[in-house]
Amino acid sequence: MMKSAALGLSALFLVSLPACAQDYVPPRGDENWEHRDPASLGLDPVALQDAIDFAIANETAAPEGYDGIDVRDLSLMVPLTWAYEPHSSPVGELRPRGEPSGIILRDGYIVASWGELERVDMTFSISKTFLSHTIGLALADGLIGDVSDAVSSDVADPLFHTDHNAPITWDQMLRQTSGWWGTLWDKPAWADRPARDNPARDLVAGPPEPGSAWEYNDVRVNALALAGLHVWGRELPDVLAERIMDPIGSSGTWEWHGYENSYVTLNGEEMWSVSGGGHWGGGMMLSAYDQARFGLLGLRRGNWGGEQLVPDAFYTAATTPTDVMPSYGYMNFFLNTPSDDRAAISVEEAPASSFAYLGAGANMIYIDPEHDIIAVVRWIQASERNEFIRRLMAAIEDE
Repeated sequence: MMKSAALGLSALFLVSLPACAQDYVPPRGDENWEHRDPASLGLDPVALQDAIDFAIANETAAPEGYDGIDVRDLSLMVPLTWAYEPHSSPVGELRPRGEPSGIILRDGYIVASWGELERVDMTFSISKTFLSHTIGLALADGLIGDVSDAVSSDVADPLFHTDHNAPITWDQMLRQTSGWWGTLWDKPAWADRPARDNPARDLVAGPPEPGSAWEYNDVRVNALALAGLHVWGRELPDVLAERIMDPIGSSGTWEWHGYENSYVTLNGEEMWSVSGGGHWGGGMMLSAYDQARFGLLGLRRGNWGGEQLVPDAFYTAATTPTDVMPSYGYMNFFLNTPSDDRAAISVEEAPASSFAYLGAGANMIYIDPEHDIIAVVRWIQASERNEFIRRLMAAIEDE
């Protein structure tokens, strides 16, 4: 584990940090969000439109070999994408999605938009970013002592107390290096994103030692969501609404789903354990406007109009590279680092401090603190995300 990511966080999360400057934040009601001419904020309108046209022209395509299917019917697209997996059947909602859409902000103001901004669509793995925020809030409230603590010290569920799982820390869960091993909601960890040539390889090989390897695995993500449910003792969407989504003026139309079988009983009450992605359906579903608000909260490091909703220390930890995967911080913070992985953010023209929340579909919330820019891009071909960012950078004139 990368010690710099966890050092002193139990104390840092409890510090009352000074509010940042009173930068513009949109009032409640997306119709009240102020728009500005891009040129007035140092952006070339022609180059900006080129980036938008590129996003629209590169809409998500069907999986190879399935040309002609309705790419906006996610009940078809999702099972086809992961058809090679054992246990690949969806267990959560898969709703049809809309057209390519997006919003670009500078200094908090809308400078460009396209598509269906109010449509509530799936965001797939951007759900993980909402999940990591709820864990950050649990740290801030002292429900978790420190990210270096074992999850088993805070969660009584036997799934976290096997010989392999008991030492796993919150930091390892947040960084997708936990190697958590077991079956959750009828999905075994070994069956998620297995090798295409040998889907049972991980079953035979067994789990990696905690902290030794980075693996993008939704079973382990859902285990973190279950652990979060235990420490909060309430459903995570309620926590998110109260502490983040309501204070930032979200539309209230967002939905965070679990699976048809992901219910647990805590303190005598049945609760829904949510999903950290749409791999088997479910996850976070929200509008482009609400994504932009959430991105602006991240750019402002948890401060909204002078109120520190999420501790600044959370963003420091979340954007600290993971030692075995330097392009990744906490889930789902993808850092702008040199990488051959097309799924990553690797754009030399963009600041090294920039990062993105990414999800299949593809969904992206790109955050550029140096230029005070947010770009929400929905339903772009994943392989073209980096090129969109390059074109967005080319629109910046005030450097």
